[in-house]
Amino acid sequence: MGRVAAPCSGPSRIVSFLTAVPCLSCKQQQQRRRRRQRHHQSAAVDWDRRMSEQGKSAASTPASGTPAPGSDTYKGWLFKWTNYIKGYQRRWFVLSNGLLSYYRTQAEMAHTCRGTINLATAHIDTEDACNIVLSSGGRTYHLKASTEVERQRWVTALELAKAKAIRMMNDQSDDSADEEPTSQSDHSEIQGTLKTLASKLDDLSTCNDLIAKHGAALQRSLSELETLRVPLEGGEKIKAVNERATLFRITSNAMINACRDFLDLAESHSRRWQRVLQHEREQRTHLEETIEQLAKQHNSLERAWREAPAHAVNTPDTPTTDTGVSERPRKEEASDEDEDTEYFDAMEDSPAFITVTATDPSQHRRSQSNLSGASGGQPSDWNQEDNCSVSSNDFSGKELQPHRKRRTQIPEKPNYSLNLWSIMKNCIGKELSKIPMPVNFNEPLSMLQRLTEDLEYYELLDKAARCENSLEQMCLVAAFSVSSYSTTVHRTAKPFNPLLGETYELDRLEEFGYRSLCEQVSHHPPAAAHHVMSQRGWTLWQEITIASKFRGKYLSIMPLGAIHLQFHASGNHYVWRKVTSTVHNIIVGKLWIDQSGDIDIVNHRTKETCQLKFSPYSYFSREVPRKVTGVVMDSDGQAHYILSGTWDDKMESAKIVQSSRGSSSSEGKQKTVYQTLTPKLLWKKYPLPENAENMYHFSSLALTLNEEEEGVCLTDSRLRPDQRLMEAGRWDEANAEKQRLEEKQRATRRRREAEASEAIDEGRDFEGYRPLWFHQRTDELTGETIYVYKGGYWEAKERQDWNMCPEIF
Repeated sequence: MGRVAAPCSGPSRIVSFLTAVPCLSCKQQQQRRRRRQRHHQSAAVDWDRRMSEQGKSAASTPASGTPAPGSDTYKGWLFKWTNYIKGYQRRWFVLSNGLLSYYRTQAEMAHTCRGTINLATAHIDTEDACNIVLSSGGRTYHLKASTEVERQRWVTALELAKAKAIRMMNDQSDDSADEEPTSQSDHSEIQGTLKTLASKLDDLSTCNDLIAKHGAALQRSLSELETLRVPLEGGEKIKAVNERATLFRITSNAMINACRDFLDLAESHSRRWQRVLQHEREQRTHLEETIEQLAKQHNSLERAWREAPAHAVNTPDTPTTDTGVSERPRKEEASDEDEDTEYFDAMEDSPAFITVTATDPSQHRRSQSNLSGASGGQPSDWNQEDNCSVSSNDFSGKELQPHRKRRTQIPEKPNYSLNLWSIMKNCIGKELSKIPMPVNFNEPLSMLQRLTEDLEYYELLDKAARCENSLEQMCLVAAFSVSSYSTTVHRTAKPFNPLLGETYELDRLEEFGYRSLCEQVSHHPPAAAHHVMSQRGWTLWQEITIASKFRGKYLSIMPLGAIHLQFHASGNHYVWRKVTSTVHNIIVGKLWIDQSGDIDIVNHRTKETCQLKFSPYSYFSREVPRKVTGVVMDSDGQAHYILSGTWDDKMESAKIVQSSRGSSSSEGKQKTVYQTLTPKLLWKKYPLPENAENMYHFSSLALTLNEEEEGVCLTDSRLRPDQRLMEAGRWDEANAEKQRLEEKQRATRRRREAEASEAIDEGRDFEGYRPLWFHQRTDELTGETIYVYKGGYWEAKERQDWNMCPEIF
């Protein structure tokens, strides 16, 4: 059936078409390749056998199930110090090839190494009967064995491995460099994979040579076929061509299969290595952050240790130094930083502020900080005297009793059911102010009253007006800007859209020293102007336009416009803008509100700034919900104060005494580490009144905003009938009245548009709608055209002259 194979040099040196027996040179190459494979397999089997024998000897060791010290590999459980919160944690340690690696579990040995120390450069020390300390460069492991016997076994194994590693490092040469141990714990697995890939590459190279050789032979046969003249010769040549073509096809298929195997193997290992590499990158970032936190915690504990009471320092059981300071065992060298300092990360895209235990108040009395309230005390001591306050007035509560008793409750909210989707499905993508909403979605306050509610913590501005230091004043202004959101955490209902020309006044001049006036100056787009004057040294004004969109799942509310605050004594003029509010779960689920974005507060007189960041809530974030962080900087960009807290609870400030560049973050940005004094509380939210959950979650101030008062303007929101009916619980009547008022407003707008069109046709000038109490002016600081208070309202109220007011209700 076949022929005897001969050297591949002539036309007759071919293989049988049926048996496809390779030629002698091919067979010799295949035999060499098989010998290499058997050698690799024999080496792998020998490695597995040695590992198996070591595992068996480990099983017979009574201490911890590890091989005897002195063998190539030593494994077992040890307790490793992690941090001051978790303490010692059980970890699986592997000592191999002069490297000590550890894993959380034995199963992690296949894919994840948590850390490795090269014993050749490591220092081995023992603290007590069971502890081991390994240090190499900047890395230190604090280990603990379960017994003293087990500790001694590990120490012996580590010393032997260290000596062997040193000998190997000294004796290595260029010829044996490839055989030296690598720094990876999975050395054997990587070497095995590389050998397999090299073997596949050899197969590809062999197949390539065969294809080239048989392709040349086939080409010669085809050339000879073209020169045929005798039919008899043609048969032999054609047969030779067929055999060579078959041989070429077989070799090509073999190479294709080898290529496929090589690619499959390379792709599988490439994906695995990519996953391992990504995991190692994440672990490295996490480790850097953990080390940074541990350093800060360690610094705090060191200070607390040094600041222990005197009676605990010189106890008979505690050895002391010549200076009388007790010596206590510690895992790192004591920090040489100032005892009055704490650490915060600089504000980046994802700021991380770490609060540690406050130090002794007496230490701060010796500091040179001039922060408000920096004279001492824990963060809860936020009403102490300083250069921004007087002894009779702090903002821990509303210190002045009102001249008239305000109401403390309103009728409870009725429990009416409503098909939400039937109303909302036709509103997606529309401007919120143009959607006809029933009062079921409202609360019995108008947007003007909600705007006035920002003054709930006016005491912050009273205290800021007394500040002599503009940077301290900036901290209080920043706290005031955050406090305006504290009432919104449970307030998911929509306020009433004000009618054009609607006003709202809040006269607290005799009680708290300020007067506030709001007016709806535009309806499309809706815009409100607000002016507040305080006898205690400040004036606030703003024009706010609300842009809102319903997106199906959530509602976004974007306040547009700047807020201005000026202090009379210093002339400091602050300007900032509000962040975006988002109401989630509009269709399905429980409604909840979030604030997100940045606030940049600028003192235009001194050019000092404050950058506040409102972090959006995330289910997967480890940060505190509703977190706010900030940095107060001077005109040169030098940071002086760190602000931190939450917009629904409190804000604190900490004076910076030193700053330094820290490690790079996961985004590649280098963080700045600020060294600060103990934080001081700037603002804390008042508790809600009793039964607030049944009264729309109104605060104490919000409960009084719609209280009836005599002598107010005829356009005041308190006189709005639909809002009054809703507060009384008569929602059906309120809906009917709301539709009547909106239709009346639309009719007024149509009449005004008709008058404008008629005036244009006649060539006359037409004066559009003008607000009563505000007029447009160009702001010198921002260059924007805004509505500012032109005066006359409080004088008209004193005269009770409201003849100029339109009839809008």
